[in-house]
Amino acid sequence: MNTPLYFHRFLISFTLLMSLALPASASDTEKEKRWEAQIVDTLIAGEAVKLKAGNSEFLGLFTPGSGKKIHGGIILLHGIGAHPAWPEVIEPLREQLPEHGWTVLSLQMPILGNEAPDTEYAPLFDAVPSRIQAGVDYLKGKGIKNIVLMGHSLGCAMASYYLVSKPDSAVTAMVAISSGPGIADDPKADANKNFAKVTIPFLDIYGSQDTDMVLKATKTRRVQMKKSNPNYTQIRINGADHFYNTMDDELVKRVYSWLAKHAAAK
Repeated sequence: MNTPLYFHRFLISFTLLMSLALPASASDTEKEKRWEAQIVDTLIAGEAVKLKAGNSEFLGLFTPGSGKKIHGGIILLHGIGAHPAWPEVIEPLREQLPEHGWTVLSLQMPILGNEAPDTEYAPLFDAVPSRIQAGVDYLKGKGIKNIVLMGHSLGCAMASYYLVSKPDSAVTAMVAISSGPGIADDPKADANKNFAKVTIPFLDIYGSQDTDMVLKATKTRRVQMKKSNPNYTQIRINGADHFYNTMDDELVKRVYSWLAKHAAAK
């Protein structure tokens, strides 16, 4: 018996509506490729490298540390919808920390379209540990065995999931910059709960003019972490907003000063 034409049309319409209603479960790879092309064409500091996680390739920006002593490596994770050369927060850290003896590998993390809310990022967290591990393996291949995870905004939640997922022993410290609570409805993306399980040296830094969500999360996290991690430090930068506009140098200074005391290889 032939299926009526109207039923075929119904199935097509229903499938389209469902695809629009459900959140994406994979990174927008076309957007990643567009950004990669733009970044590579204008890259000044460091070099672009291709990393592989599972069956997918993604961009990393590798900037070797300079000076007589290299203290270790930093894996840098951008915030929501951004890229590894993002001009706010990420690029100042990527360019300046190598001047203080740290090799930096900034990773392209999974992303969605510009208008996607935080909650739609939860399914993408499945791909996070393998991307971070690919970065760790790359630095280890360069002879770097002391590695710090450093994230901004949603990148902190991504780092938190890696740290409770069988992290590599080469990862010895964590720096969270303006970390919110993550995505509370998903255990993978619940930053505050995940960080409460972390015992490695931990810097939690935020701005006094940060977002309300970050300011609230920092209070909760301070109470949690003081109980569970003796190596936890929280720093507030007075006058700084979520993107540290006009205060990049202060942010970098606070970060490398803490790293020198708590994370540099002996």
